[in-house]
Amino acid sequence: MRGFNFIFGHKKVRMSNMWENYIKQFEHYLKIERSLSKNSISAYRSDMEKLSAFMSGTFPDITPMTTQLPHLRAFVNELAALGISEYTQARIISGVKAFFRFMVYEDRLEEDPAILLEAPKLGRKLPDTLSYDEIVQLLEGIKLGEPEGHRNRAMLEVLYSSGLRVSELVELKLGMVYADIGFLRVIGKGNKERLVPVGKDALHYLNIYLEQVRNHQKIAPGHEEYVFLNRRGKKLTRVMVFIFIKKLVEEVGIKKKVSPHTFRHSFATHLIEGGADLRAVQEMLGHESITTTEIYTHLDREYLRQVLTDFHPRK
Repeated sequence: MRGFNFIFGHKKVRMSNMWENYIKQFEHYLKIERSLSKNSISAYRSDMEKLSAFMSGTFPDITPMTTQLPHLRAFVNELAALGISEYTQARIISGVKAFFRFMVYEDRLEEDPAILLEAPKLGRKLPDTLSYDEIVQLLEGIKLGEPEGHRNRAMLEVLYSSGLRVSELVELKLGMVYADIGFLRVIGKGNKERLVPVGKDALHYLNIYLEQVRNHQKIAPGHEEYVFLNRRGKKLTRVMVFIFIKKLVEEVGIKKKVSPHTFRHSFATHLIEGGADLRAVQEMLGHESITTTEIYTHLDREYLRQVLTDFHPRK
Protein backbone atom coordinates (compact mmCIF):
# COMPACT_ATOMS: atom_id res chain seq x y z
CA MET A 1 0.00 0.00 0.00
CA ARG A 2 1.33 3.39 -0.95
CA GLY A 3 1.76 6.16 1.63
CA PHE A 4 4.52 8.04 3.39
CA ASN A 5 6.91 7.30 6.20
CA PHE A 6 6.26 8.57 9.71
CA ILE A 7 7.99 7.92 13.04
CA PHE A 8 5.79 6.68 15.89
CA GLY A 9 7.72 5.97 19.06
CA HIS A 10 10.88 4.30 17.85
CA LYS A 11 9.25 2.61 14.85
CA LYS A 12 9.25 3.90 11.32
CA VAL A 13 5.89 3.12 9.76
CA ARG A 14 4.25 3.84 6.45
CA MET A 15 0.97 5.71 6.67
CA SER A 16 -1.60 4.57 4.11
CA ASN A 17 -3.13 6.86 1.54
CA MET A 18 -6.58 6.12 2.98
CA TRP A 19 -5.67 7.83 6.27
CA GLU A 20 -3.79 10.63 4.50
CA ASN A 21 -6.74 11.44 2.23
CA TYR A 22 -9.16 11.80 5.12
CA ILE A 23 -6.67 13.81 7.17
CA LYS A 24 -6.37 16.26 4.25
CA GLN A 25 -10.17 16.57 4.13
CA PHE A 26 -10.17 17.17 7.88
CA GLU A 27 -7.57 19.93 7.46
CA HIS A 28 -9.69 21.55 4.75
CA TYR A 29 -12.72 21.45 7.06
CA LEU A 30 -10.75 23.04 9.92
CA LYS A 31 -9.52 25.81 7.63
CA ILE A 32 -12.71 26.61 5.69
CA GLU A 33 -15.55 25.79 8.07
CA ARG A 34 -13.88 26.25 11.47
CA SER A 35 -11.58 29.12 10.37
CA LEU A 36 -8.77 27.84 12.58
CA SER A 37 -5.26 29.28 12.44
CA LYS A 38 -2.39 27.53 10.67
CA ASN A 39 -0.86 26.65 14.04
CA SER A 40 -4.08 25.02 15.28
CA ILE A 41 -4.52 23.07 12.04
CA SER A 42 -0.91 21.92 12.22
CA ALA A 43 -1.49 20.67 15.77
CA TYR A 44 -4.58 18.71 14.73
CA ARG A 45 -2.67 17.20 11.82
CA SER A 46 0.18 16.18 14.12
CA ASP A 47 -2.31 14.41 16.43
CA MET A 48 -3.87 12.53 13.53
CA GLU A 49 -0.49 11.58 12.06
CA LYS A 50 0.31 9.87 15.35
CA LEU A 51 -2.95 7.90 15.26
CA SER A 52 -2.66 6.98 11.58
CA ALA A 53 0.96 5.88 12.00
CA PHE A 54 -0.01 3.70 14.95
CA MET A 55 -2.94 2.18 13.07
CA SER A 56 -0.88 1.57 9.94
CA GLY A 57 1.80 -0.18 11.97
CA THR A 58 -0.43 -2.10 14.40
CA PHE A 59 -3.72 -2.60 12.55
CA PRO A 60 -2.72 -2.22 8.88
CA ASP A 61 -6.11 -3.34 7.54
CA ILE A 62 -8.07 -0.82 9.60
CA THR A 63 -9.15 2.40 7.90
CA PRO A 64 -10.82 5.51 9.35
CA MET A 65 -14.15 3.94 8.27
CA THR A 66 -13.57 0.68 10.18
CA THR A 67 -11.86 2.03 13.30
CA GLN A 68 -13.51 0.91 16.53
CA LEU A 69 -13.17 1.97 20.17
CA PRO A 70 -10.78 -0.92 21.06
CA HIS A 71 -8.36 0.26 18.36
CA LEU A 72 -8.40 3.77 19.81
CA ARG A 73 -7.91 2.48 23.36
CA ALA A 74 -4.90 0.50 22.16
CA PHE A 75 -3.53 3.75 20.70
CA VAL A 76 -3.99 5.56 24.02
CA ASN A 77 -2.26 2.71 25.85
CA GLU A 78 0.65 3.03 23.42
CA LEU A 79 0.93 6.77 24.11
CA ALA A 80 1.20 6.03 27.82
CA ALA A 81 3.75 3.25 27.20
CA LEU A 82 5.91 5.71 25.26
CA GLY A 83 6.08 7.96 28.31
CA ILE A 84 4.03 10.79 26.78
CA SER A 85 2.73 13.10 29.50
CA GLU A 86 -0.92 12.99 30.51
CA TYR A 87 -1.45 16.55 29.32
CA THR A 88 -0.05 15.72 25.88
CA GLN A 89 -2.12 12.53 25.77
CA ALA A 90 -5.25 14.56 26.55
CA ARG A 91 -4.47 17.01 23.76
CA ILE A 92 -3.87 14.21 21.23
CA ILE A 93 -7.10 12.47 22.24
CA SER A 94 -8.95 15.76 21.82
CA GLY A 95 -7.62 15.96 18.26
CA VAL A 96 -8.64 12.36 17.54
CA LYS A 97 -12.15 13.00 18.87
CA ALA A 98 -12.44 16.09 16.65
CA PHE A 99 -11.44 14.02 13.60
CA PHE A 100 -14.11 11.37 14.17
CA ARG A 101 -16.76 14.02 14.89
CA PHE A 102 -15.84 15.43 11.49
CA MET A 103 -16.26 11.98 9.91
CA VAL A 104 -19.76 11.68 11.35
CA TYR A 105 -20.57 15.28 10.37
CA GLU A 106 -19.58 14.51 6.77
CA ASP A 107 -21.66 11.29 6.79
CA ARG A 108 -18.54 9.16 6.36
CA LEU A 109 -19.49 7.28 9.52
CA GLU A 110 -22.84 6.55 11.13
CA GLU A 111 -21.43 6.21 14.65
CA ASP A 112 -18.51 7.95 16.34
CA PRO A 113 -16.02 5.31 17.59
CA ALA A 114 -14.28 7.91 19.79
CA ILE A 115 -17.32 9.11 21.70
CA LEU A 116 -16.51 6.89 24.71
CA LEU A 117 -12.75 7.33 24.44
CA GLU A 118 -11.52 8.71 27.74
CA ALA A 119 -8.57 11.02 28.26
CA PRO A 120 -6.39 10.81 31.39
CA LYS A 121 -7.90 12.54 34.41
CA LEU A 122 -6.05 15.80 34.81
CA GLY A 123 -5.76 18.11 37.74
CA ARG A 124 -6.47 21.68 36.78
CA LYS A 125 -3.05 23.13 36.05
CA LEU A 126 -2.69 26.71 37.16
CA PRO A 127 -0.84 28.93 34.71
CA ASP A 128 2.54 30.36 35.65
CA THR A 129 2.33 34.06 36.43
CA LEU A 130 4.62 36.94 37.28
CA SER A 131 4.08 39.34 40.14
CA TYR A 132 3.68 43.01 39.31
CA ASP A 133 7.18 43.68 40.67
CA GLU A 134 8.58 41.00 38.35
CA ILE A 135 6.76 42.56 35.40
CA VAL A 136 8.36 45.91 36.24
CA GLN A 137 11.75 44.24 36.67
CA LEU A 138 11.51 42.78 33.16
CA LEU A 139 10.29 46.01 31.58
CA GLU A 140 13.02 48.07 33.20
CA GLY A 141 15.60 45.42 32.32
CA ILE A 142 15.21 46.18 28.61
CA LYS A 143 18.19 48.20 27.37
CA LEU A 144 16.66 51.10 25.46
CA GLY A 145 20.08 52.04 24.05
CA GLU A 146 20.23 48.83 22.02
CA PRO A 147 18.88 48.77 18.43
CA GLU A 148 15.72 46.80 19.30
CA GLY A 149 15.31 48.26 22.79
CA HIS A 150 12.38 50.59 22.11
CA ARG A 151 10.60 47.95 20.03
CA ASN A 152 11.03 45.34 22.76
CA ARG A 153 9.79 47.70 25.47
CA ALA A 154 6.71 48.58 23.42
CA MET A 155 6.11 44.92 22.66
CA LEU A 156 6.14 43.76 26.29
CA GLU A 157 4.13 46.76 27.43
CA VAL A 158 1.42 45.83 24.90
CA LEU A 159 1.54 42.13 25.82
CA TYR A 160 0.98 42.87 29.50
CA SER A 161 -1.35 45.86 29.05
CA SER A 162 -3.79 44.09 26.73
CA GLY A 163 -3.28 40.38 27.47
CA LEU A 164 -2.61 39.47 23.85
CA ARG A 165 -1.61 36.05 22.58
CA VAL A 166 1.83 36.11 20.94
CA SER A 167 0.22 35.32 17.58
CA GLU A 168 -2.06 38.36 18.00
CA LEU A 169 0.94 40.53 18.85
CA VAL A 170 3.00 39.64 15.78
CA GLU A 171 -0.06 39.99 13.52
CA LEU A 172 -0.93 43.44 14.88
CA LYS A 173 -1.13 46.05 12.10
CA LEU A 174 -0.95 49.83 12.19
CA GLY A 175 -4.60 50.18 11.24
CA MET A 176 -5.58 48.08 14.24
CA VAL A 177 -4.17 50.57 16.76
CA TYR A 178 -6.74 53.18 17.88
CA ALA A 179 -4.49 55.26 20.09
CA ASP A 180 -6.99 58.14 20.30
CA ILE A 181 -9.52 56.00 22.17
CA GLY A 182 -7.02 53.62 23.80
CA PHE A 183 -8.02 50.38 22.06
CA LEU A 184 -6.49 47.69 19.84
CA ARG A 185 -8.41 45.61 17.34
CA VAL A 186 -7.01 42.09 17.38
CA ILE A 187 -7.80 38.95 15.43
CA GLY A 188 -7.85 35.92 17.71
CA LYS A 189 -8.57 32.23 17.36
CA GLY A 190 -10.96 31.32 14.57
CA ASN A 191 -10.33 34.73 12.96
CA LYS A 192 -12.61 36.33 15.55
CA GLU A 193 -12.07 40.05 16.02
CA ARG A 194 -12.28 41.82 19.35
CA LEU A 195 -11.48 45.26 20.74
CA VAL A 196 -9.21 45.32 23.78
CA PRO A 197 -8.17 48.34 25.84
CA VAL A 198 -4.51 49.32 25.94
CA GLY A 199 -2.98 51.33 28.77
CA LYS A 200 -1.37 54.76 28.64
CA ASP A 201 2.11 53.42 29.43
CA ALA A 202 1.89 50.89 26.62
CA LEU A 203 0.68 53.57 24.19
CA HIS A 204 3.52 55.86 25.32
CA TYR A 205 6.21 53.32 24.54
CA LEU A 206 4.43 52.17 21.39
CA ASN A 207 4.38 55.77 20.13
CA ILE A 208 8.10 56.19 20.84
CA TYR A 209 8.86 53.01 18.88
CA LEU A 210 6.65 54.00 15.94
CA GLU A 211 7.84 57.60 15.71
CA GLN A 212 11.51 57.31 16.60
CA VAL A 213 12.43 53.84 15.34
CA ARG A 214 9.98 52.29 12.91
CA ASN A 215 9.45 55.48 10.89
CA HIS A 216 13.19 55.53 10.09
CA GLN A 217 13.42 51.85 9.21
CA LYS A 218 13.65 50.39 5.72
CA ILE A 219 10.62 48.11 5.51
CA ALA A 220 10.50 44.99 3.35
CA PRO A 221 7.79 44.83 0.67
CA GLY A 222 4.63 43.21 2.00
CA HIS A 223 5.42 44.07 5.62
CA GLU A 224 4.48 47.76 5.59
CA GLU A 225 1.36 47.33 7.73
CA TYR A 226 2.81 45.27 10.57
CA VAL A 227 3.58 47.10 13.81
CA PHE A 228 6.51 45.10 15.14
CA LEU A 229 9.39 44.53 12.71
CA ASN A 230 12.78 42.86 12.92
CA ARG A 231 16.00 44.59 11.88
CA ARG A 232 15.45 43.48 8.27
CA GLY A 233 12.13 45.29 8.14
CA LYS A 234 10.00 42.16 8.24
CA LYS A 235 7.30 41.31 10.76
CA LEU A 236 8.43 39.50 13.87
CA THR A 237 7.78 35.79 14.24
CA ARG A 238 6.47 34.06 17.34
CA VAL A 239 9.83 32.34 17.77
CA MET A 240 11.68 35.69 17.81
CA VAL A 241 9.44 36.91 20.65
CA PHE A 242 10.01 33.68 22.62
CA ILE A 243 13.79 33.97 22.22
CA PHE A 244 13.87 37.63 23.27
CA ILE A 245 11.80 36.99 26.41
CA LYS A 246 13.84 33.94 27.40
CA LYS A 247 17.05 35.97 27.10
CA LEU A 248 15.60 38.91 29.05
CA VAL A 249 14.41 36.66 31.89
CA GLU A 250 17.91 35.21 32.22
CA GLU A 251 19.51 38.66 32.17
CA VAL A 252 17.36 40.06 34.99
CA GLY A 253 17.70 36.89 37.07
CA ILE A 254 14.08 35.75 37.37
CA LYS A 255 14.05 32.03 38.13
CA LYS A 256 10.66 31.22 36.63
CA LYS A 257 9.83 29.66 33.29
CA VAL A 258 8.53 32.67 31.36
CA SER A 259 7.05 32.76 27.87
CA PRO A 260 5.00 35.39 25.99
CA HIS A 261 1.88 33.64 27.31
CA THR A 262 3.03 34.29 30.88
CA PHE A 263 2.32 37.99 30.32
CA ARG A 264 -1.23 37.10 29.24
CA HIS A 265 -1.69 34.93 32.33
CA SER A 266 -0.31 37.70 34.54
CA PHE A 267 -2.58 40.28 32.90
CA ALA A 268 -5.67 38.19 33.68
CA THR A 269 -4.56 37.22 37.19
CA HIS A 270 -3.76 40.80 38.20
CA LEU A 271 -7.14 42.00 36.91
CA ILE A 272 -9.02 39.31 38.85
CA GLU A 273 -7.01 40.00 42.00
CA GLY A 274 -7.84 43.68 41.60
CA GLY A 275 -11.56 42.90 41.58
CA ALA A 276 -12.29 42.91 37.83
CA ASP A 277 -15.49 41.25 36.64
CA LEU A 278 -14.85 37.75 35.26
CA ARG A 279 -17.03 38.37 32.20
CA ALA A 280 -15.05 41.50 31.34
CA VAL A 281 -11.78 39.56 31.59
CA GLN A 282 -13.28 36.80 29.42
CA GLU A 283 -14.13 39.35 26.73
CA MET A 284 -10.69 40.97 26.82
CA LEU A 285 -8.94 37.60 26.55
CA GLY A 286 -11.22 36.43 23.75
CA HIS A 287 -12.23 33.23 25.56
CA GLU A 288 -15.23 31.50 24.02
CA SER A 289 -16.22 29.93 27.33
CA ILE A 290 -16.07 31.57 30.75
CA THR A 291 -14.89 28.25 32.23
CA THR A 292 -11.56 28.90 30.48
CA THR A 293 -11.31 32.27 32.21
CA GLU A 294 -12.22 30.82 35.59
CA ILE A 295 -8.78 29.26 35.93
CA TYR A 296 -7.50 32.75 36.74
CA THR A 297 -9.51 32.83 39.95
CA HIS A 298 -6.68 30.98 41.77
CA LEU A 299 -6.52 33.71 44.38
CA ASP A 300 -4.76 33.11 47.65
CA ARG A 301 -6.82 32.25 50.72
CA GLU A 302 -5.98 35.48 52.53
CA TYR A 303 -7.38 37.52 49.64
CA LEU A 304 -10.59 35.46 49.60
CA ARG A 305 -10.93 35.71 53.36
CA GLN A 306 -10.56 39.49 53.11
CA VAL A 307 -13.28 39.65 50.44
CA LEU A 308 -15.59 37.71 52.76
CA THR A 309 -14.79 40.04 55.65
CA ASP A 310 -15.36 43.17 53.58
CA PHE A 311 -18.50 42.26 51.71
CA HIS A 312 -20.47 39.46 53.40
CA PRO A 313 -23.33 40.71 55.63
CA ARG A 314 -22.43 38.18 58.33
CA LYS A 315 -18.70 38.62 58.98
